[in-house]
Amino acid sequence: IDVLVHSIANGPDVKKPLLETSRAGYLAASSASAFSLVSLVQRIGPHMNPGGSVISLSYLAAEKTIPGYGGGMSSAKAQLESDTRTLAFEAGRKYGVRVNTLSAGPLKTRAATAISEKGEKAFIEFAIDYSKANAPMAQDLYNDDVGNTAAFLLSPLARAITGMTIYVDNGLHSIGMAVDSQAMMESAIGTSFSPEVEYPGQ
Repeated sequence: IDVLVHSIANGPDVKKPLLETSRAGYLAASSASAFSLVSLVQRIGPHMNPGGSVISLSYLAAEKTIPGYGGGMSSAKAQLESDTRTLAFEAGRKYGVRVNTLSAGPLKTRAATAISEKGEKAFIEFAIDYSKANAPMAQDLYNDDVGNTAAFLLSPLARAITGMTIYVDNGLHSIGMAVDSQAMMESAIGTSFSPEVEYPGQ
């Protein structure tokens, strides 16, 4: 086995704020979304070839507050990123494999769309709008953007990269102040940094 892709996350209380999350829901999110990576590496690591690569999928909520992304899922993603660093060391020394995670920007997947009530605008749609309004690269994010980065990290081209969280989010993670904020409406900053580029295919 040369590559292992971990792409699973679930939180039964994801629609609830952390203050309303049950212990069972919190632990279920951690188990399904974070420990599952540990379990996979425990069991599959011994069968991987030296130089192999493991990758998982994280989200910005691991390190920044994302209102609406509840049920302990932000905690689970933080665990996933921490475990990535520890597994990179342990699995690197024991099996000679690399372990990284991708922190993808908002994509309208089936799972992401589920974080909403039926009939209302989905949480992920608000997140996509926010990203396009505030990310340095004001362009659409595609599945291929994430897939191509994963392909690189899983390949020998990335042989010296391990224990990393790699952002594929048009640079959204680097922003500390939203330029489309209502508080910025009277500031020239909000308009002076309006996108001036037409991106291909949009």
